[in-house]
Amino acid sequence: MLCFVFLFCSRPMEEDAPGKNEEEEFNTGPLSVLMMSVKNNTQVLINCRNNKKLLGHVRAFDRHCNMVLENVREMWTEVPKTGKGKKKALPVNKDRFISKMFLRGDSVIIVLRNPK
Repeated sequence: MLCFVFLFCSRPMEEDAPGKNEEEEFNTGPLSVLMMSVKNNTQVLINCRNNKKLLGHVRAFDRHCNMVLENVREMWTEVPKTGKGKKKALPVNKDRFISKMFLRGDSVIIVLRNPK
């Protein structure tokens, strides 16, 4: 005997205006932080999976959190290597400036508005 199971979504699929729904989610959902940054030309702070932080202006983004960033300050911490028998060195804060970059969305952990 064959048995078929049908699963239904909690909300119906809207085929007539898929772009409109996505635009509404960009303006009200979690991606609204990025949308407001693009519109108002404000900075965001992005924590990445490689333990680096990016502070810069978002020029464009998509629903995967891929981003085009400008005037980015990349910040991270390094622990200098020491020889045998020496005590552990203190961490050193480092940074660099990147004028334009593309950030792949799967490396993004969190995006914060810059509190100015």
